[in-house]
Amino acid sequence: MALTMGENLDGADDALEESMAATLVTFHKGQALFTQGDPANALFYIREGRIKITVVSEHGKEAVVEILEPGSFCGEGCLAGQRQRMASAVAMVNSSFGLLSKPWLPFPVRFIFAILLLDLVRYAVHWSYHVVPFLWRVHHVHHSDPDLDVSTGARAHPIEVILTQGANLATVAILAAPPAAVLTTELLSCAESFFSHANASLPGWLERPLRWMFVTPDMHRIHHSQEFQEQSKNLGDVFPWWDRLFRTYLEAPAAGQDRMLVGLKGFQSDESLDVSFMLLQPFRIQRQETEETPATRPD
Repeated sequence: MALTMGENLDGADDALEESMAATLVTFHKGQALFTQGDPANALFYIREGRIKITVVSEHGKEAVVEILEPGSFCGEGCLAGQRQRMASAVAMVNSSFGLLSKPWLPFPVRFIFAILLLDLVRYAVHWSYHVVPFLWRVHHVHHSDPDLDVSTGARAHPIEVILTQGANLATVAILAAPPAAVLTTELLSCAESFFSHANASLPGWLERPLRWMFVTPDMHRIHHSQEFQEQSKNLGDVFPWWDRLFRTYLEAPAAGQDRMLVGLKGFQSDESLDVSFMLLQPFRIQRQETEETPATRPD
């Protein structure tokens, strides 16, 4: 059941849209806020601000959702990470220690190399979440979403946010990446997060050539399959080349796009969608099937 900002909100629509004007995602009347009738899940959908929202379901049932303060979960943490990486890049402009801080390197070369290496590190970090058992349990929060859509890109455990942002910040400092390249990478990654998690498919004539340049929704949807072995495929963030180079690319799921189920097996109950359950998930004693990682489980 999708809860929407419908017409029957007792005149609250204008105030709601005004209060959300500063968020990363603009919501409109009739647009789904969250699914599964789970208010807790909405915490991962709106990026910042303490806001109480009254929403009405398709059947007229009201629910009140309170969004946590800035800095909770992925929201402000992602924004803070972007600001920190830009600050790090600016601070390293005149550094002589960065790998790309060489006066004999033309700016276009440093710019392109920085974007490619920053994206490669994101691929490597994502790969580690599927190989290291504890990191895989942390990554459960992202993969356990039973409804893959743009909001899934913002659904992450705080530990994952901290580790990912730390790795990205360290990469910017080590490379002494040009600020313009860091900004370009951040914009591409942000756009790709929404695009690749979209509950949509491109026509075949566009999907096939575009998949050689960028990660597409159909390509990344395979990564969110319930099938264990498919979860370790298509790990790229912006560019698909690393998957092809390191042989983690998968053209299509075994069940086909139309029949493929998304999410994690064993995490489809209402309890598994609760915020407290997801926060504690990395520290629980695991069943054998979830103790293994998608990249290490035998066929």
